[in-house]
Amino acid sequence: MRVSQPVIRISLLCGCAGLLLGTAVLLQQELEQHSGGRIAKLEQLRLLPRGEVLRPALLGYHHVGADLLWLRVVQVLGDRVVRDQDYEWLYHALDVITTLDPKYVYAYDAGGIVLAELAERVDLSNQLLEKGLAPNPNSWQIPFRLGFNHFFHLNNYRQAADYLALAAKVPGEFPIGPPLYTARLAARLYAQGNNPDVALEFLAGMLEQTTDEKIRERLMRRIKRVSLERDLQMLEKAVQQFVETRGTRPSSLAKLVETGLLAQIPQEPYGGDYRLDSATGEVTSSTHSERMRVYRASDSMATEGDPE
Repeated sequence: MRVSQPVIRISLLCGCAGLLLGTAVLLQQELEQHSGGRIAKLEQLRLLPRGEVLRPALLGYHHVGADLLWLRVVQVLGDRVVRDQDYEWLYHALDVITTLDPKYVYAYDAGGIVLAELAERVDLSNQLLEKGLAPNPNSWQIPFRLGFNHFFHLNNYRQAADYLALAAKVPGEFPIGPPLYTARLAARLYAQGNNPDVALEFLAGMLEQTTDEKIRERLMRRIKRVSLERDLQMLEKAVQQFVETRGTRPSSLAKLVETGLLAQIPQEPYGGDYRLDSATGEVTSSTHSERMRVYRASDSMATEGDPE
């Protein structure tokens, strides 16, 4: 019985694919045996061919390939073999994964957070997230993360508001659709992006959605730092009100409570205390000498001070 040419070609192609897969598995095992396994996994991801090359070689199983590569990324991150600032491999691996499966929303979302918060590569995080916008118009997570990056890392409040407004348009109830506060937060960003209360609302939303302990720890540090700046601004505003009504500066912060301008002096988030320079009216913290100037109305785009 004659076998048609198309059948022969398909058989040969499947045979070659099987041979390549078998070789890859053997090579992977050999690498892991000779390097303790963990470093080899990282190097395999670093040396991955581009997604455009890999996709046709997977013969329609590109979604499976994306899943397997994502599991490998998670393993490498969990093994803690990555050196500080050595995250170029991660962007490359995520780029390959999202080329194999452009609708892999979780890879964009989680990868974008890791690149921005742990790798401190906001540029790569934004590249990855922006890549995911077009193929995933019903994902609120991707524009939400872009909004976070533009607000906290790039101090671009207008762009952050634009991305949040885009996220707010996705239909459905949370978690299919965005959290209820998204539209409100976008509106507040348009109106008062340099307000610490807006930052705290944004951070609380991110914390609520994040399960990774490392990233949660960083977010909680940011919340404490922004809370400190919020308190300093509130105290200085009360001092200014005291001056306007009494024509002199208060001798202490306690005077603000005595005169009814404040119900109480807020608790310093780091366990220290707030101090007033009665000669200048400046309020400072005993634990932090620098201010988060990014949130000061007088200079909303400056970046001095510890952002965390």
